[in-house]
Amino acid sequence: MPLNYEKLKNWKTPELDHSYSANDSILYALGIGLGQDPLDTQQLRFVYEKELQTLPTMATILGYPWGWLHKADVGVTRVKLVHAEQGIRIFKTIASEGELIGNTEVTHIVDKGKEKGALIYSERKVYEKKTGDLVFSATATTFCRADGGFDGPTSQSKPLQPMPDREPDFVCDLATLPQAALIYRLSGDRNPLHIEPSVGRAAGFSGPILHGLCTFGVAGHAILKTLCHYDPTKLIAMNARFSAPVYPGEVIRTEIWRDQEKVSFRALVLGRDSVVLNNGTAEIRS
Repeated sequence: MPLNYEKLKNWKTPELDHSYSANDSILYALGIGLGQDPLDTQQLRFVYEKELQTLPTMATILGYPWGWLHKADVGVTRVKLVHAEQGIRIFKTIASEGELIGNTEVTHIVDKGKEKGALIYSERKVYEKKTGDLVFSATATTFCRADGGFDGPTSQSKPLQPMPDREPDFVCDLATLPQAALIYRLSGDRNPLHIEPSVGRAAGFSGPILHGLCTFGVAGHAILKTLCHYDPTKLIAMNARFSAPVYPGEVIRTEIWRDQEKVSFRALVLGRDSVVLNNGTAEIRS
């Protein structure tokens, strides 16, 4: 079924009022995998309410209208959706608890053709409710594999960031928990693909897979650990393309290249040589 281009182009999700607590920030950090070493006091700051800090990648779930693309009723084939790209840009340090206002809109649509699907680009701007300050923006690309051929714009998709042609400057290996998807889903994404073995197998996997945004968060953790000394105010932007799934319990290796404030990265799973995040970029405040 082709997309309803006109309806989608003009779609704006209702303004979302999102209140979150310190427990929500802690739960998100636990889902990403922080706190595996109870003696690591740097990670403890993100999972303990005493002087609690919030991971910058929590921007991926705050003020987010879960299921908005399905509620829009624009002809999207739900089981054929793929989260293709994700980006965040932080303008104000994310508090450990608070009230936010999220506004999401479609910014661009590409019709790749009847047999090739469609790309939907969206942007979410999230504001502090009390002050009206812009806290962060988040961009996403959704690949609708079964919904092309609606006579929409056929412009090229956005170019990918090329990876440096040299060995990485830093490598950071972080293990995911076997129960990572069970914890991470409590932060908002309850898709059964991440918990029901039968759904995972029906989708072509050997079982439930880890949320892509959890993988994104693990890479963010690697950058925060390697380049920012766990100071969340230093990681101000991050973008990556999802290229393969991760199974809970696998070790994710993040390869990092640094050229002053500009950072390039990719993430792969050890043992399978599968690149799971690619063409990544980040910005570090010096």
